[in-house]
Amino acid sequence: MYFNKKNMGINWDHFTKDLDSMPEVILGTVTIYALIILYTRIFGLKSFSKMTGFDFLNTVAIGNLLAMSAATSSPSLFVGALLIGIFYLFNYLITWFSFNSKTVEEVIDNSPMLLMRNGKVLYKNLEKTKVTENELRGKLREANVLRLSEVRAVILETTGDVSVIHTSENKEPEDYIMEDVRRS
Repeated sequence: MYFNKKNMGINWDHFTKDLDSMPEVILGTVTIYALIILYTRIFGLKSFSKMTGFDFLNTVAIGNLLAMSAATSSPSLFVGALLIGIFYLFNYLITWFSFNSKTVEEVIDNSPMLLMRNGKVLYKNLEKTKVTENELRGKLREANVLRLSEVRAVILETTGDVSVIHTSENKEPEDYIMEDVRRS
């Protein structure tokens, strides 16, 4: 109970009842944090990238395990450290296989989707990706687009980010930039 009925004051036990576990929480947090730094050094910075949906999932899972292991001890410190290590290893292996096999890359990763081309909204692609026109307009404003005619391409990336390619000059993006983008 937050308020003591006798004097309607705050029940301080609510705030202080777990103070005896603080050294354990601090030690667990420092240990898991140090292990994440070590794992990142071993497996590389891409472990925390948002380059693919899988990378994003890995980052969220590691963050969740860090918080749960440090704050609640469930899973235990050892199990949390082991699970985080497994997520790093799994991400590394998926990245390695994707890098070395076009087939694995195509199975694991989504393809970016074109939402606008040369100032024209591609409504079918908006519908497929469930991006609303209001969200599209917001992304155009974020990119400081002044005129739709300046937009060369708007792309929904595999991470859920939206890239806006625009210029006041009459230039098209190079093929390399657009190579993996689905048109429909």
